[in-house]
Amino acid sequence: MNDAEDSRLFDLADLVLAVGRQIRASQDRAIDMCTPVESAVIRFIQRNPGTSARAASEATLLPSSNFSRVLRTLEEKGLVRRDVAPHDARSVHLYPTARAHEDLRHLRASWSRTLAGIVDDPETLDLVNATLRRIEDELVARRGRPIA
Repeated sequence: MNDAEDSRLFDLADLVLAVGRQIRASQDRAIDMCTPVESAVIRFIQRNPGTSARAASEATLLPSSNFSRVLRTLEEKGLVRRDVAPHDARSVHLYPTARAHEDLRHLRASWSRTLAGIVDDPETLDLVNATLRRIEDELVARRGRPIA
């Protein structure tokens, strides 16, 4: 990798973090604020309803003790429920609650208002979204194998 590529990749990561901070700062206060770690956990559970605690812990890069604490907090906030597996009482499945879905609906509206008018071209938005999704997927996949 050369210096120009290093610089472009650094700028990408730096801008992703900066945009994330700006979006988070603009978040509608009517929505129960979650920490960034809680947000990562609820995001995974919403995208993977019925997931196991172990899978969610691994996907969010949290040690089991930290994950358990975050999960308890999300349950206390009424955002996640645990269902015991019917054939194995040691296994639980995690689901977002109706309140989590409602908060997501409010968050979608809030973030849409925040970003409205910045990039109006649907093709550009689709390209940026697809690129960021690919980056996320690849980063997750790389955790399972050494980086060349």
